[in-house]
Parts: sequence; structure tokens; C-alpha cells
Amino acid sequence: MANVSSVQLGSDAISNLLVKQAVPASIGILVMSLNVLVDSIFVGNWIGSIAIAAINVVLPVSFFIGALGMAIGIGGASMISRALGANNRIKALQTFGNQICLTVLVTVVMVMLGLTYVDTLIPAFGGKGTIFEMAKIYYVIVLYGVPLLALNMMGNAVIRAEGKPKFAMIAMIIPSVGNLLLDFLFINVLDYGMHGAAWATTISYFLCFSFILYFFLSKHSELKLTVRHLGFNLDILREISSLGFVTLSRQAVVSVIYLLMNNILFDLGGEAMVAVYAIIGRMLMFALFPVFGVTQGFLPIAGFNYGAEKYDRVKESIYTAIKYAAILATIVFAGLMIFPAEIVGLFLSHKPDMSALELETNAFVLENTPSAMRWVFAATPIIALQLIGAAYFQAIGKAIPALLLTLCRQGFFFIPLILILPNFLGELGVWISFPIADVLATIVTGYFLRREINNTLVA
Repeated sequence: MANVSSVQLGSDAISNLLVKQAVPASIGILVMSLNVLVDSIFVGNWIGSIAIAAINVVLPVSFFIGALGMAIGIGGASMISRALGANNRIKALQTFGNQICLTVLVTVVMVMLGLTYVDTLIPAFGGKGTIFEMAKIYYVIVLYGVPLLALNMMGNAVIRAEGKPKFAMIAMIIPSVGNLLLDFLFINVLDYGMHGAAWATTISYFLCFSFILYFFLSKHSELKLTVRHLGFNLDILREISSLGFVTLSRQAVVSVIYLLMNNILFDLGGEAMVAVYAIIGRMLMFALFPVFGVTQGFLPIAGFNYGAEKYDRVKESIYTAIKYAAILATIVFAGLMIFPAEIVGLFLSHKPDMSALELETNAFVLENTPSAMRWVFAATPIIALQLIGAAYFQAIGKAIPALLLTLCRQGFFFIPLILILPNFLGELGVWISFPIADVLATIVTGYFLRREINNTLVA
């Protein structure tokens, strides 16, 4: 789990590098995902299942603005990895400086717009009925901290591009642990309710930002910026934007999916059905953490070696990453198929003084979520190929195929399926759309990845 220098990305054994990069990334994603998961369990037990639905309504807005930072981070990280591989340190520094300025500018503007149209956005994303007031409380407080979230996501990608996955892992752990401790203090001890949940999240963003700032100012970072690196460079901005647009488009599609799913499910079963999806959504973030960790670990390895024109190592990194990710995805699949009811039970309140509405909602969620979860994760063992394939094109700077393959599953297949199938199959049509989209997207990605390997990655 030790950090590696950027030079080692082009010399060490691929399997060892992938472990060194992927294990810290997986641990960081695990802790971050556990944060979301346990946060939902705390909110569900201490506030109620309607509160889980309220947070689920807010997530697509706050995550989309935060994802602007992730998009700028991953787009620039691809450039930094390739620049370091080509021994072009000046371009790496200029890229990092442009990332910082662009992240601050874009996210502050988006937050201002988000606060201006709060009463329109919340109902649009499914915050209707009894969900609205709780969602608005959480939304307004969390949105103030979202620019810090964006800077955290951007900085984390750059740390990983430098070959310092251990620090990237710590940067993900700090806000997760901080949020859970603050949740306990603000919600359980001080009884601040949704206000407490929101402030715990916002303060955790600040804690993460403080650590990332320390990293880049310390001796551990190779990227030592000066004022001249902070000026906008149109060529660099254009490349960051084209590559970052891949990540941003993916998150934009995720936000659209939340909007559609919350509204479709609200029409099918009211607040309780939205709560079902909220739990499944948390598991989609949490359960696949090792697969996402391998994908994150793969990116700097592929990017560096592609920049250094070591194509045999690039091919080896693709095959190794797919193999590791597929094994981990299969293990996750088995756990979800065997224990869905036990997982769902963790999210539900067992307070003795629950209202009739809360009791009814809990009963509905416990009855309907396990079968839905099995459908949603039915194709999990094959998703490794789709994730690694799309990530490869982003790592090497090929923005258009990266964009198309990233949008393939959720944009081109999943959205049309959830708009069509529920009209004939009701809620079952929603849940079976997940595995159908997974299978179709994997087939398409496999075809284009094989063609790329045969045509481009030749010594």
C-alpha cells in the first residue's frame, strides 16, 4: 500500500503497481461509501425513512456540482499522468494550476444558481409531499460546502496521478470518519435532526479540503505551483474540458436518472417507493467499491505508460485490471444475492414511538427492496469489462470514445429502458432495466476495446 513515484508507474510490475494503486483507492472508496451507507443508517434510525428519501432527492444536485470538480480533476489528471510519463513537468504544473482556477470559478457559479432555484429543483428531483421540507433543509446547508467538495474531488484525482494513492486514500477517509462522528454528535446527542445531518456533511468537506491543501504544500507532492502556473491557458483548458466532459456527462446522466427514477417511483408507490430506491442507490455506491478501486488504480498506470509509448505494459494493465475487477465483482454479487433482506433491515428505524406513516413505510420498504436489489445487481459479474474499457480511453486522452462508452450504459440504454418498460411491467420494469443495460453496454464496450487493442496498442 506504499506510495510510488511517477517514474515507477513505467517500470514496476503491472500486477504489483495495480495492487499498490488499487488497494488504497479501494479502501478510500470503501470508507467513503461506508460513510454514505452508515450516514443513511443513522438518518433512517434517528430521523426516519422519509429523511433517507429526502437526502436521496438532494444528492443528484449536490453531486453534480461536486462532480464538476471530479470532471476537471480526472480530465487534468489524465494530462498530468501523460505529461509526467513524457517528462514534461512544466505542462503538468500548468495543468494543475488551470484545474484549481477552473474548479473554483465553475462551482461557485453553480452553487449560486442552485440556491436561487431551490424551490424549483427539489420538486423536480422528486422532493414532493412530506419529503419537500426535509429535503430543502438538507439541500441549502450542504450546497454551501459543495465548492469544497469539488476541490476535494479535483485534488484527489491529481494526488493519484502523482502516484501517491496512500494520500488519496487518507483524503477520502478523513471526511468519511468526520461525517460519521459529527452525525452522532449533531443528530443523536444534540438532536438537530436534518440540520445536524447537513452540517455534519458540510464540515466534513472542510476537513478533507484541509488535508488536501496540506499535501500539496508539503514535501510529498511533486507539483509545486507558483503564481505563473495559475493563469488560464486555452489549449490546456480545452483538453481538460474535453476529457473532463466524459466524467461530467456521466454524472449529469446520473442526476437525470435520479430525477427520472424518483419521479417514476413516486408515481408508482409514493414516498415509500422512493425510499426503496434510496437504499438501493446507497448499495450501488457502496457494494462496488473494490471494482471502482481497481478502475481508479488502473487510470494512472495506463495513462503514464501510454504517454511513455510502452504499449505492451498498457495492454497488460488492461487485462490485469479486468481480471481483478471481475473477481471482486463476482464476490460482491454473491453477497448481495444471499443477504438482501438483512442489508435492507439495517436502514430501517426500530424506534418504539414511530408514527403510523413510518411503520407503514418501513413495512413496504422491507417487503419490496430485497427482490428489487437482486434485479438491480443481477449482471454485476460482467461490469468490470465495461468500467475498465471506458476508463482506458479516458486515461489515454481519447475523449470521444471515452464519452460514448461512459454514456453507453446509463444514457443510451438505461434511460430509454426505464421510460419504456414500466409502462408495461410497472415497478418490475424499473428494476430489470438495470441488468439489461449492463449486458448491452458490456457487449458494446468489449467490441471497441478489442478493436483498440488490435489497432493501436502494437509495439
